[in-house]
Amino acid sequence: MSDPGWSRQEPTWRAARPQLVADALKRAAARPSGNWYVVAASREIRPGRPFGRTVAGVELVLWRAESGRLAAGPGACPHLGAPLCDSVVESGRLICHWHGLGLTERGMPGWEPFPVHDDGVLVWVRLDEVGGEEPLERPCLPQRPDPALSVDAVTTLVGACEPEDVIANRLDPWHGAWFHPYAFTRLTVVEEPDPAVNGDRFLVDVAYRVGSRAGVPVRAAFSAPEPRTLVMHIVDGEGETSAVETHATPLTAPGDPNPRTAVIEAVLAASDRPGFAVARAAAPLLRPLMRRAAARLWRDDLAYAERRRLLRGQGRFPGAV
Repeated sequence: MSDPGWSRQEPTWRAARPQLVADALKRAAARPSGNWYVVAASREIRPGRPFGRTVAGVELVLWRAESGRLAAGPGACPHLGAPLCDSVVESGRLICHWHGLGLTERGMPGWEPFPVHDDGVLVWVRLDEVGGEEPLERPCLPQRPDPALSVDAVTTLVGACEPEDVIANRLDPWHGAWFHPYAFTRLTVVEEPDPAVNGDRFLVDVAYRVGSRAGVPVRAAFSAPEPRTLVMHIVDGEGETSAVETHATPLTAPGDPNPRTAVIEAVLAASDRPGFAVARAAAPLLRPLMRRAAARLWRDDLAYAERRRLLRGQGRFPGAV
């Protein structure tokens, strides 16, 4: 498929109606999350070493027991507040490096563990005091391709915005070929969200760019299963069943005047081509390339999200309702 050129493509600004995006964002925000937040890629939390991250203003530490099972809890030692992410993991216990206090996934008085879920690609933690919703036993996991027939890679970038700004970016597919001409061309939204008709999804025809003048056409569906997640599934064309999960995890506490959000994006690539078995075997070599491509897109899209947040804060954003 040939490329008509950036300036000669069909303008999309009339179709990208601010109210349509705002309404889709409201419906996404109203869906239950069960207070689950994506923390990191599953591969980032390795046996024998703790992992620390602050989510929604809550300092966390995560580590794996000898069985590989995950544990998560407050990131400050209950004794004198040492950063537990700098501690040592031995025989499945987290041992504080200040005074040797040992912690397990069972917790102790003054240090209560958090529910945690490892789905094999991403790690989630449940923060009931922050989320304030009815807790769910498990996070709302999107449909994924068969792990045995796919390759996954997770990319994390941080921006000065709120989760809604990240999700709003993904609920505006019309910007793809204009804002990311190095990645997409010939983008057409063929179906807009309508909860009564299509389960509140976008359906998009787009060509993923290959080289400078050609693209591979696919049909993709975009939906927001919960407030901080937007999922793209390829439903027809090359890579059918592949998925891209974009998770917007707040790092700062609700109401912080200087919000920061981590975009944690999981790309799950699948193909029915016989040669894709070679790609799966070469997954460790492919993942850095997949992360690099995702990071290039999100460097642009975080600028988009940060601009949206700035205009919202000044009362100047056209889509504000």
